[in-house]
Amino acid sequence: MTATKPYHHGELRPALLDAANAIIRDSGIEGLSMRRLADQVGVSRTAPYHHFKDKNDLLCAIAEIGFEAQDRMISEILEGTESEESEALFTRWVRAYIRFAHDNPETYDLMYGKEIWKRGTPTPSLQQISKGSFRLWVDLVARTQQQRILPASHSALRTAQASWAALHGLARLLIDGIYVERDDLEEIAETVVALITRSRPD
Repeated sequence: MTATKPYHHGELRPALLDAANAIIRDSGIEGLSMRRLADQVGVSRTAPYHHFKDKNDLLCAIAEIGFEAQDRMISEILEGTESEESEALFTRWVRAYIRFAHDNPETYDLMYGKEIWKRGTPTPSLQQISKGSFRLWVDLVARTQQQRILPASHSALRTAQASWAALHGLARLLIDGIYVERDDLEEIAETVVALITRSRPD
């Protein structure tokens, strides 16, 4: 058994999350267990349970971190850009979303995949942060509708749901290896924007 390390309480949680992410990258979600995680970090096999009650709780925590990172990325795009045209903002957001999914495939799978939302049980905090993240998208869609970049024939919510479905589908194609050329990402993102906005009124 691996010798335990004297982690302070506040240091162990991020160490466990980092190690869990590494295991998932190397072996997939099925390769992650609380026992293997403890051995990887070098702590007792009961130590992870002081921070995560089970594997589902751990996976939800990783997904939450993903939403936080995605939200920061989006907020940086939107911050201080009130004078920027919404079409440019919309394009930047789409590019950033696709790039995030491409660069963080394992995290993206947990954020939006069936491992948590169908097979597992999303924690209340994960549900809250995921809803807040989608609200950022709805707000941007509403803004682009007001500036007649996106069609306003449907509500901002329905338009956001439909356009996000298109983005998510593209992200899945990238993650699953159907689209593999990173150099194509920018052009694909621009094409997505053109397809979503082409039905806007003149």
